[in-house]
Amino acid sequence: MRVLLTGAAGFIGSAIWTELAARGHEVIAVDAFIPQAHPIDVDPRPDLHRHDVRRAMEWVALFRGVDVVCHQAAMVGAGVTVSDLPAYAGHNDLGTAALLAAMHAAGVSRIVLASSMVVYGEGRYVCATHGEQEPAPRSLAALDAGDFENHCPSCGGALAWETVAESARLDPRSSYAASKLAQEHYVAAWTRQAPGTAIALRYHNVYGPQMPRNTPYSGVAALFRSAIEAGGVPEVYEDGGQMRDFVHVFDVARANAIAVEAVALAQVERGAVYNVCSGQPVSILDVARSVASGTGSGREPVVTGRYRVGDVRHIVASPDRAERELGFTAEIGPRDGLPRFATEPLRA
Repeated sequence: MRVLLTGAAGFIGSAIWTELAARGHEVIAVDAFIPQAHPIDVDPRPDLHRHDVRRAMEWVALFRGVDVVCHQAAMVGAGVTVSDLPAYAGHNDLGTAALLAAMHAAGVSRIVLASSMVVYGEGRYVCATHGEQEPAPRSLAALDAGDFENHCPSCGGALAWETVAESARLDPRSSYAASKLAQEHYVAAWTRQAPGTAIALRYHNVYGPQMPRNTPYSGVAALFRSAIEAGGVPEVYEDGGQMRDFVHVFDVARANAIAVEAVALAQVERGAVYNVCSGQPVSILDVARSVASGTGSGREPVVTGRYRVGDVRHIVASPDRAERELGFTAEIGPRDGLPRFATEPLRA
């Protein structure tokens, strides 16, 4: 199969490239090498095409004969300031729209899109007395007082978290999150207009070898590790009880390869969406402890009580649909993968 892979030089994209090639697929690799993802300008591999998806019509010839596009190129990061908006809208929204137009011009009607858990906003919450609840944003007064939980609007009790399914309400909380949801909407519209077949994969916290060290693309696990390597200790926000799902990049690459093969054979719904997660929730404090133990430094994390406005308390996904419909199950759990990650090579 011939697969055009955008963002192929990135942390996740390069792992997908390796996985697709190992499965015998021909990969047409494209990357724009934007500075946020590649702070050091390196010479790309000779078989990598240096192109910007926002100008995809200028290199539409590369789409000829392609069976599936695997779209990983994106601007990522927290996206917490207003000045971030044009970059996210440009690279993610305009870039995806331009890519879809070029695909249509070339007669390519299959795509796998990299999406994110951030489209959910807060996770799913239940009150033992009043059932499922949609909590309001946490107040600054509560956060300043060290009350980090979401509370039931009826009784005021702390809400418990449950896993989020793909059918959950979507509530992006940042410019990055809004842009990822917009990508999903553009692809969904394209499936009807083209017509085409698509899978969107909502990644949870991805980590693993070749993760960027200190860039907007660095995840919290890499930041904890960098703090230890600099002679410090991992600093954990809030009380460290925030629950997340950490999924290894090798599992993400495998999920993409499975999705590419499924969408090529039209074995899924036209606009299917899947969580890509380990299915093994872990607290942020335990992430810091796992990374610290893997370094052998003996440095225990420090819980700071600081917070970031707009952060969500808990977001943990259900892996059930991906397992049932795609046959994807993560093979590397965070309790094994995170300590090992502490000594794996990172990108500068």
